[in-house]
Amino acid sequence: MTNIISVFDTTLRDGTQGEGISLSADDKLKIAQKLDTLGVHYIEGGNPGSNSKDIEFFQRVKALKLNAKLTAFGSTRRKNSVAEQDSNLLRIVE
Repeated sequence: MTNIISVFDTTLRDGTQGEGISLSADDKLKIAQKLDTLGVHYIEGGNPGSNSKDIEFFQRVKALKLNAKLTAFGSTRRKNSVAEQDSNLLRIVE
């Protein structure tokens, strides 16, 4: 029996929530490349609808051709909105 372990890294989102930490899109791209080199299986890139840096990251990361699968953090639709028209959900789908 073979045990398989997959590594899911949240550094680009959860790791940036500390006081005084702010990564540019370039910083996030460099970190994603390093995580990929380390063999991380899944890299959570952040929330593509939350801020301009995350939007830029998700637009540019496609060009890196990572071996890791890129994931996005998201949420359900906002209160009193329709899912098909929620801007954050539309960014995740994009």
